[in-house]
Amino acid sequence: MTVFSLGGTIASTSDGRSAAGGVTPRLGARELVEAVPQIQEVAELEAVAFRQTASGDLTLPDLVALAAEITRRFEQGVHGVVVTQGTDTIEETSFALDLLVASDRPVVVTGAMRNPTLAGPDGPANLLAAVQVAAAPSAVGLGTLVVFNDEVHAARFVRKTHTSSPATFRSVTVGPVGWIVEGRPRIAFRLPALAGVPYRVAEGAVPPVALLTSALGDDSRLVGHVAASGYSGLVLEAFGGGHVPAHVVPALEELAARLPVVLASRTGGGEVLRQTYGFPGSERDLLSRGLVPAGFLDGRKARILLSILLASGRDLDGVRTAFDEVNDSVSLPDTAPAAR
Repeated sequence: MTVFSLGGTIASTSDGRSAAGGVTPRLGARELVEAVPQIQEVAELEAVAFRQTASGDLTLPDLVALAAEITRRFEQGVHGVVVTQGTDTIEETSFALDLLVASDRPVVVTGAMRNPTLAGPDGPANLLAAVQVAAAPSAVGLGTLVVFNDEVHAARFVRKTHTSSPATFRSVTVGPVGWIVEGRPRIAFRLPALAGVPYRVAEGAVPPVALLTSALGDDSRLVGHVAASGYSGLVLEAFGGGHVPAHVVPALEELAARLPVVLASRTGGGEVLRQTYGFPGSERDLLSRGLVPAGFLDGRKARILLSILLASGRDLDGVRTAFDEVNDSVSLPDTAPAAR
């Protein structure tokens, strides 16, 4: 098994000399693994310090490079991979790896909310649990997972929901797919594999995609600047099931004629509606004007998917098809017996 470290709170400490104070990422994968001797009872590990940064400084090209390294390890026979990083962007980075890594072998992302200088740091327990899940046969075929606070979450649903609580990660729409008890991973239900994976993205630049959130009294000025600012696409987190103020509609329609505009919800749970409301600015109105429904993907995950699709050369029809495929892939085939 391989553990890749990217920095973040789990790797943060202080040398006591900084005038600014606070902790910064200083520990690599080897130090993190050595701090948890119980891990040696679970798997033989290779420790790789891949990046050393706050998670907000990670980029999609970093993740494309990491996905390539993970793929190489799997081709060499590694059973599973654990990635440690800062929690601020785990919901985005884990979903990017879900889209970029093809293997059925487990990829598990974890981190910490309490750094090693505090009483009761959660990093060691999270790392041990992540290794236990990555080593478990039951984790095979689940795509990328986030393991935190003894819960197992699917990358496509998980969100960070609290600024400081160790129980910050939640999957609002579906809940966790499993948990860890006495060192044993328990998988409660399985999601189908994501369609279209892996998305082939060459290492290098990724087209920029804007993310905007609707708010009470909002106007269309920012929408009007998206294309002029050099963005290749827009994800709009709309009200509720996918609604915007009526006066914003013309600007969105004009933009959707020039580049992909994806309609998500700012709520963070459920799906964008498609055929319920019919008022100006409703989801039916917006979809009829060319916007692409994000389905169950929240704005941040929709932005990751759209960025990767554009980097892989997809046109608007290809973008629309991929969003439909990702959303349809969460439904198992109907295998219920026929009614008598």
